[in-house]
Amino acid sequence: MDSMKEQHEILKRKLPAILDIIQDAEEKGAYRPGVCAWLESLKNVAYEANNVFDEFKYEVLRRDAKKKGHYKKLGFDIMSLFPAHDPIVFRYRMGKKLCKIVHTIKVLVAEMNAFGFTSMQEAPASKQRRNTDSIIIDPEKDIVNRSRNKEKKIVNILVDQASDRDLIVLPIVGMGGLGKTTFAQLVYNDPEIKVYFQLQRWCCVSDDFDVAKIASNICQTNEMDREKALQNLQKELGGKRCFVVFDDVWNEDADKWEKLKTCLKHGAKGSAILMTTRILKVAHIMKMCIDDSHNLGKLHKVFLKEILENRAFCLQKPNDVEPELSEVVELILDRCVGSPLASKAFGSMLSIKTSMKEWRDILTRSNTCNEDTLHVLKLSYDDLPSHLKQCFAFCAVFPKDYEIDVEILIQLWTAHDLIPLKKGELLERVGREIFD
Repeated sequence: MDSMKEQHEILKRKLPAILDIIQDAEEKGAYRPGVCAWLESLKNVAYEANNVFDEFKYEVLRRDAKKKGHYKKLGFDIMSLFPAHDPIVFRYRMGKKLCKIVHTIKVLVAEMNAFGFTSMQEAPASKQRRNTDSIIIDPEKDIVNRSRNKEKKIVNILVDQASDRDLIVLPIVGMGGLGKTTFAQLVYNDPEIKVYFQLQRWCCVSDDFDVAKIASNICQTNEMDREKALQNLQKELGGKRCFVVFDDVWNEDADKWEKLKTCLKHGAKGSAILMTTRILKVAHIMKMCIDDSHNLGKLHKVFLKEILENRAFCLQKPNDVEPELSEVVELILDRCVGSPLASKAFGSMLSIKTSMKEWRDILTRSNTCNEDTLHVLKLSYDDLPSHLKQCFAFCAVFPKDYEIDVEILIQLWTAHDLIPLKKGELLERVGREIFD
């Protein structure tokens, strides 16, 4: 068996090359038969290698702390009795791990030759963005605003109907990615709404219809006891004409809604609720108005094209693009089936593609969105560089709708070796670039 030090050096040399190969494989072969399983194995062994290096770093720090007498000062001297901290046991255990990892890498690299992947020395052409004269502020909300001529109708319903009733609830229904939240924001910020209502609140509800949490959100407190939270809500709303948006509601439990609704009725006459949901049943449970639920229709192709081109072409005018490229754009728009989110996702992907072949590849890989935009979002994720995929996937450790502290997130990325080293740049700065 090779010495532990020799195996350590072999792994240290091979790991950067492995990471490059992973990037090349994701660029070229993510959709080829047999590649996915092989790529997953390669990623796993790369993670194991990183963990082994972390163990070595920890052992160096541990021995240094022991040498300086920190163990005795902190009362940890008994730890030296554990077999895991015996230098001979450590060398044996780590030697076995290193041999296993190096052997696995050799096997996987041998299999790699059949796929034709190589180490990447520089960023591929597809990741080189077009040069532009300035940065465009994404105008999607303005485009959606111009396309949604029913916004004023909703405002009129909320104001006119609300004046004669204690509380109305108007649902906005539509499939994911149609722009329900954007539409609700346009209504929420309408000048007439701001003048008419004395209190406005926005609540992102999602799949956890926690009555206490929603009540505390409206009151802008952190009270988690349900009874106290509901009492606070009654006091907060009492005598005020209120307008509350419940965004992304999934709750089908009528009892939960009844408990919350009872407190919401303590607002002054003319109060209103606007809620967004994908589910018609949820809308029926919560609706309290004369008009039917407002079904958000699919966005017209003209507006979808404007959204896509703003992202894909930046400052280039669509008329300046060759006819073949315009034809591909039209075919991609058909895949969006009226979804602004799908149009934005496609536009972002196409903005970093610099050849006709790459554009057609996006078209070939994409399916029609139908009633779900997850496929397009997955396609957008697959198109990310390897290190960005890992950073994005790491965010899954946070609960849904959790407000992530950017600085803490970057520190976590750094601690897990997810941020690639760039010569002369601080990891924190690279992490900020990744987040932005």
